[in-house]
Amino acid sequence: MTREEYSQKFTEDDAVGWLAIDHEFEKLYPGQEPKHYGTILKYMLGGKEPLDGLSIYESDRQTGHFHIVSYGFSQLYYDEESVEEDFSKWGFELTFRVKKIPGEKASDQTWALNMMQNLAKYVFTNNKWFEECHTIDSRVPIRNDYDTGVTAVVFVLDPELGTINTPNGVVQFLQIVGLTAKEYEELKLTRSTGSAAEFISKLKIGNPLLITDLDKK
Repeated sequence: MTREEYSQKFTEDDAVGWLAIDHEFEKLYPGQEPKHYGTILKYMLGGKEPLDGLSIYESDRQTGHFHIVSYGFSQLYYDEESVEEDFSKWGFELTFRVKKIPGEKASDQTWALNMMQNLAKYVFTNNKWFEECHTIDSRVPIRNDYDTGVTAVVFVLDPELGTINTPNGVVQFLQIVGLTAKEYEELKLTRSTGSAAEFISKLKIGNPLLITDLDKK
């Protein structure tokens, strides 16, 4: 698409990248209205939260879980200059699949939203982005109000969403996957031998969607 074609198809009022993300989730969850959390004051205008929004969908695939997506690592709005770029802004958005805990609702997942905003603060502050197989070891439970053994995360390509081409450039959906301390140490060993992908494949055995289960110890 050329700049001229872009300007003819869209207007400055169009959230071009945002709509591209919505389109992928509408295909995955037709007719479902997600629980959306928007940012009142945008980061570029002095707001404290870098992401413009986060949406929580509910899925019964494999097992009941929440499927969360970010809005803000990629170029969400009208931007003719993006037409000439290979990637949309940082070129990714985060997703996070969290296994449902009995009695909890989407509104109880604010801990996950806060974690994703904190990851965004790192990216926006340091101008560094995440890629597949990148890891973060928090050394403490990723959810502080729940007894969980998940203390680290690895980023993988979302098994259902993968990579998409948008009018603003390519966007990868990088999924956050929770790891126990033991799993994290195992992944470190495989990374040293260049076989992190094999570890991810092992994680998918019995858990093809790589859903994070907070009850892991």
